[in-house]
Amino acid sequence: MNEVFTYTLKKVKRLIIGVVGFTILLIGIALLVLPGPAFIVIPIGLALLATEFVWARKLLKRVKTQIEKATRNKKRNKAKH
Repeated sequence: MNEVFTYTLKKVKRLIIGVVGFTILLIGIALLVLPGPAFIVIPIGLALLATEFVWARKLLKRVKTQIEKATRNKKRNKAKH
């Protein structure tokens, strides 16, 4: 009985994290065309999803790499001027 409860609790937790994470991610995607901090909201949604889903971890890692690359390019361009 305890095993069934634990299994169910894990599934419910995963479902809640999935729903909340996808909601935040979709809001971030909407903010790409609407006024708002999309580049902050999208990684937050991905980070939440990455706690439960491997695909989100991989995507978050790619997003972090792109952000770091953009930051380096911006610093390099700023140093030129």
